[in-house]
Amino acid sequence: MKPYQLTYLISSQVPEEEAKNVQEKITSFIGKEGGVLNETTVPTRRKLAHRIKGGREAFLANLNFHLEPSRLEVLEKELKSEKQILRYLILNKKPEKVEKKRLLTRKPKAKKVELKELEQKIDEILEE
Repeated sequence: MKPYQLTYLISSQVPEEEAKNVQEKITSFIGKEGGVLNETTVPTRRKLAHRIKGGREAFLANLNFHLEPSRLEVLEKELKSEKQILRYLILNKKPEKVEKKRLLTRKPKAKKVELKELEQKIDEILEE
């Protein structure tokens, strides 16, 4: 299964409860197709930058889910058949990386050098 994100707009002429019902319908459809929901957002009313089908407002919602790529076409047909959905966008998401725990390794302690030994080494180097 691959991770996807679905973002969609529901007509603002629909009551808020009906917008939630549309979301429940989509989530149940994803479940029937063998998908797994990760995260959902409640449809919230937003002002649009430009008119879509005559409206200046719409309900915006997001779903993050995993689904087999072969079942994605069936989901798109279902989204197109919903009259309340004005627009939708399905994005392929990158799989989330699980952070690996870093193993703390101790560096070996350096030998302490006597000052006399250090001076001898410096003298040897300078003589060469």
